[in-house]
Amino acid sequence: MVILKKVFFKSIPVLFLFGCSHNHKSEIDILDHVDPMIGTGYHGHTFPGPSYPHGQIQLSPDTHLKGWHASSGYHYADSTLYGFSHNHLSGTGIGDLGDVLVLPFTGDINDTKPVGILNHQKEISKVGYYSVEVKPWDILAELTCSKRTGIHRYTYPKNKNAKILVDLAHILQPDWGHHLIEANIEFIDSFTVKGYRKTKGWAINDPIWFSMKFNKPILKKKFIVDKKTINSEIGVGKHILSYFDFGPIDSSLNIAVSISSSSANGAQKNMLSTLSKNFDEVKLTNRDVWKSNLEQIKIKTRDSTVLKNFYTALYHTKLAPTLFSDDDGSFRGMDQHIKTGGDLRFSAYSLWDTFRSWFPLMTIIEPELSKIWVYDILEMGKEGGLLPKWPLNGNYTGTMVGYPAVAVFSDAFSKNMINSNHNDFLDLSIKSSTWQEDFYKKNVGERSQNVMPKHIYFKNKYDFIPQDLIRESVSYGLEMSYYDWCISQIAKNLNRPEVYKEYLEKSNFYKLYFDSDLKFMRGKNSTGDWAKDFDPFYSDHIYGPFVEGNSWQWTPSVMHDIEGLRDLIGGKKEFGDWLDKLFSVSSEVKGENASMDISGLIGQYAHGNEPSHHIPFLYQYTDRPWKTQEVIHKILYEFYKPTPDGIIGNEDCGQMSAWYILNAIGLYQMTPGKTKFTIGRPIVDSAEIKINNGYFIIDVKNNSKQNKYLESANLNGNKLDKFEIDFFDIKDGNVLEIKMTDKPNESLRF
Repeated sequence: MVILKKVFFKSIPVLFLFGCSHNHKSEIDILDHVDPMIGTGYHGHTFPGPSYPHGQIQLSPDTHLKGWHASSGYHYADSTLYGFSHNHLSGTGIGDLGDVLVLPFTGDINDTKPVGILNHQKEISKVGYYSVEVKPWDILAELTCSKRTGIHRYTYPKNKNAKILVDLAHILQPDWGHHLIEANIEFIDSFTVKGYRKTKGWAINDPIWFSMKFNKPILKKKFIVDKKTINSEIGVGKHILSYFDFGPIDSSLNIAVSISSSSANGAQKNMLSTLSKNFDEVKLTNRDVWKSNLEQIKIKTRDSTVLKNFYTALYHTKLAPTLFSDDDGSFRGMDQHIKTGGDLRFSAYSLWDTFRSWFPLMTIIEPELSKIWVYDILEMGKEGGLLPKWPLNGNYTGTMVGYPAVAVFSDAFSKNMINSNHNDFLDLSIKSSTWQEDFYKKNVGERSQNVMPKHIYFKNKYDFIPQDLIRESVSYGLEMSYYDWCISQIAKNLNRPEVYKEYLEKSNFYKLYFDSDLKFMRGKNSTGDWAKDFDPFYSDHIYGPFVEGNSWQWTPSVMHDIEGLRDLIGGKKEFGDWLDKLFSVSSEVKGENASMDISGLIGQYAHGNEPSHHIPFLYQYTDRPWKTQEVIHKILYEFYKPTPDGIIGNEDCGQMSAWYILNAIGLYQMTPGKTKFTIGRPIVDSAEIKINNGYFIIDVKNNSKQNKYLESANLNGNKLDKFEIDFFDIKDGNVLEIKMTDKPNESLRF
C-alpha cells in the first residue's frame, strides 16, 4: 500500500474565521467555542479530558466504574474521583481501556486505596486542557497531552508530602466482564518507572506497556502486589497498587506517561519527542493542532448556541478512530503478531455507527486521512481473515450488525478514493458476507464469533433470517440487504458483472420482511409464516428480532432502495402518511427489556440511535418533501444542547456529532455509496469548507428560526432543478447559495 502519511496531523494555516464578506481575517478564537463537557451527562458517554486529533492518548478522569455509564469512565453526575487514566472511548455503549490510573493524594497509605472527590465547581475542561481541585487533599490537578504522551501537573498544599497512586488494577466495567489478566511494574531510577498490564474485556487480548517520567525524585515507594507489600524494585502479579512519595515540594509535580500496545520499547520511544517540552508548551502545541483541525469548517452565525454545538461536535468527530501504531510504526495486528512495516494503524472504528454520517463528512474535510482509514480497515481484514466489525486494539469485537465495513468501501469507491489493491476490497467483502464455518467455530463463545454471525448462514439457506432460529433477525436482514447492495456497487465499479448481479439480487431480500397488510417489517419463521405476537412498539434490546429498536424504527431501514420501500408501502401519499404516523404516534416503547438506546424520540423516531438517522429525509420521496425541513429543524434545535446532557444518545465515536455538522450546514448524504448530498435545513448563515487550497462556500440567505423551509438553491449562480448536489460539486471555488423562507415550498424536487 502506498499512501502519503505526511497528511496525518497536518497543520494548515487558515486565517478566515466568522468574518463578513469572506475577508479571511481572524476575529474569534475557535477553541473558545468547544466545550468537551458536552455529552458527559445523560447517555452521551463522552469524556472531558485532553486528547489529540485521532491521537494515541485520551487522558481523562475516571469517576464511574460499573454499568452503562462507565463506558467512557466519566459521568457528569458523579463526584467520586478514582484518578486519571490514559485511554478512553468516546460515546460508546460498551466500555474498555482506562489503562494506567494515576491519583495524586497526601496523607497516610492505608490498606484501602485512596479515592478522591471531584469538585465540579473547580473543574475546567477545554481543548487540550483539563483541571480540577481534588478533594479532600486540596490538590490542583492539571492535564494535557501530545499525540502519544499524557502530561500531568499536580500542585500540592505546602508542607504536605506529595504522593501518587499508580493503580494497575483499575478496571472500567468489571461487572460487564472486563478484568485484569496480569501486570508488572519496575522501578528504574528515582525519576522513572515502567510497567505493563494485560486485560480481557471488549478487546479480548489487550496488553499495554507504559513508561512514566517524573520531574521530582521519588523518595519512598511501596508496591502492594496481590494484597501483599513487597520489598523489591519489581512487582509482578495480577493486582498491583504502587505508591510513590516525593516529600514536600515547592513547585508542581510533573509526570509524563506514554503507552504502547506492542512493547516496552515502543512506550519509551513514544515519549521521546515530548520530554524536552514543559506542560505549557505541550498544551499550546496541542491547542494549535486542534485549531488547525477545527478550522477546516468555518461558520458564520448569530446564535452562540449553534456556535458552541457546532465546534464541539466537530471536536468530537476527531477523537476516534484513535492512533494505535507507535512512533516507530510498530503495532499489534489482528493476527496478534507485531507489525513493523511503518504503516499507520488505528483503533476504535465504530463502523456500524459511523458509516452513516461520520465517514461521509470525513471524505469532505479529511479526504487523504479517509483513504488511510479505508486501507487500514482492508489491511485489518487481510491480517485476521475477515473484515473487522468494531475493531479495538488489534481485536475483533464483532459488535453490532452485519458487515458494515463494506459501506465504507462502497462510499470510497464511489468517490474515487481507491487507488490500489482494487480487487482486494471486493474479494474480502465477498468473503466476509459469505458463511465461513471455520472462523465461526474457531471463535465460539467470544465476541469475535459475531464477525461471522450465524445470520449469514441462514441468509444463504433461506434468503431471509428466521426469527424462530436466531435473535436480531430482522435488523440483520435489513442491514445485510444494504451491505449487499454496497458490494454490488463495488463489483459494478470493478466490472465484475456476475458478482454485481448476484449481490444486487440479494439487496432486494429486505422485501421478504415486509408485511404488506400491516405495512411493517416483522419477523418470519423458518416455515415462512409470520412470527406471532407482533407489536411495532415492542423492543427487546438485542434479544428480539430488532436490534436496539422496534419495528417503527427499523421498517424504514432501506437506504439503498427508498423508491422500492415507498412502493411497498403504497406510493408517495401512502409513504407520507406512514411517516406522519411515525413522527406523531405515542413515544411509548413497550417491553420489560426495551433498549436504553431508544432515545431522542419524536413519536417513534429515535434520534439517539443510528438506524433512525436517515429517516427524516425519507419525506423527500413523498408528496410532502418539505416535512424533512420541519423534522431537521426540531432535531437541530431541541436535541443538541451546550450542556453536559446535551447529546440525546450515545455519541458513538463522532456519528451523532457528524449528523449535526452536516445538517447544520444544510447537506446530508442519505445513502453512502451514492454520491448525492441532499439539501436539508441549514441553521448557519454561511459555511466555508477547506478543500485543497481553497474553499467550498455555502451561503444561506434569509436564515432564521422562522425561515426553516427551502425556497431555492443555486450552484455557482445556476439554479438547481433539484435540492441536491453531488459529492464532486463540493470543491474549492464552488459556491452553493441556499435561500430560505417561512412557508413550505410545495414545488420542491429531490
